[in-house]
Amino acid sequence: MNLPRLRHDDGLWPTLLATLYAFAAWGGGLALMVRAEPWSWPLGVLALAHGMVIGAYLIHDCAHQAVFLQREWNARLGSLLSVLVGGCYGDYDGLRRKHMRHHVDRADVVAFDYRALLLARPALLRTVQALEWLHVPAVELLMHASVIASPFLVEGYRARRRRVLGCLVLRGAAFAALGVLAWPALLGYGLAYLLFLWVMRLMDMHQHTYEVVIGLDQPAGARPDAAYEQRNTFSNPFGHSPLLNLLVLNFGYHNAHHEKPTLPWYRLPALHRELYGAQDEPVLPARRLLANLHRHRVERVLNVDQGDQVAGLPHREGPGFIGVYGVSFLTAI
Repeated sequence: MNLPRLRHDDGLWPTLLATLYAFAAWGGGLALMVRAEPWSWPLGVLALAHGMVIGAYLIHDCAHQAVFLQREWNARLGSLLSVLVGGCYGDYDGLRRKHMRHHVDRADVVAFDYRALLLARPALLRTVQALEWLHVPAVELLMHASVIASPFLVEGYRARRRRVLGCLVLRGAAFAALGVLAWPALLGYGLAYLLFLWVMRLMDMHQHTYEVVIGLDQPAGARPDAAYEQRNTFSNPFGHSPLLNLLVLNFGYHNAHHEKPTLPWYRLPALHRELYGAQDEPVLPARRLLANLHRHRVERVLNVDQGDQVAGLPHREGPGFIGVYGVSFLTAI
């Protein structure tokens, strides 16, 4: 077996520290919730949720081969981290293929249109809209549930049945044991997972005005050019605070990421400054972003944005578009 080699010479400490933090925050958060003190339980929820956030963005770097030179070592680390974030029901290779379609086709490519599913089931649609009104990430829960259900409903995903059943048995037994031994920790895990999904969606719902393309196995059509990609990509960092942006491993510097997808997370702020300097940055202000998130939270359930719909509008005025749900890179479907 080949020993792992880092893709970037300066990647050892950032990668090591971020990976150790993800596991330590997850495990430490769970221990704090098991303790179930008035101070430890909420702290544990936050720690566990943040451990999953960091783990997810490390998976993103693995998918872009930004951690190791060898593809297999990126896959090993990405697969391990997918267990941490609850993404193990879908295989890592499927996750990576879907995300590469997003970059290569310059579109939000998904296996199925959840909007058609909801429109065909009015009661389910009303339930999802009611939950979204309460800021519960119901669409993301639906997309993650579809990863579990698809091998039993869609012939093309039949090969994943054994994997899904194995994960359900192992994780189900672990959750059952946790519920018996420390039910507040089980409750806290559920809350932490919802918070994790909410943060992930907060970051990605306004980062593109791409077309939504249905069909992961369909051949790509005419691909837009790189200028279209940057025109329809938006950055949402938390100001210029290095500490705040570390909370999401600099994922808000999204234009920089699309300019150089194999650049690791810790180099993105410098590339952003290099690309834009004193120019008008393609940055959506956090205050207006949060206002847009709240105002259109129900309407966004069925919304599909269109390419170039806000081309030329000043970014400082806010998104100018509604945004989309269900485009997470963590759902391999």
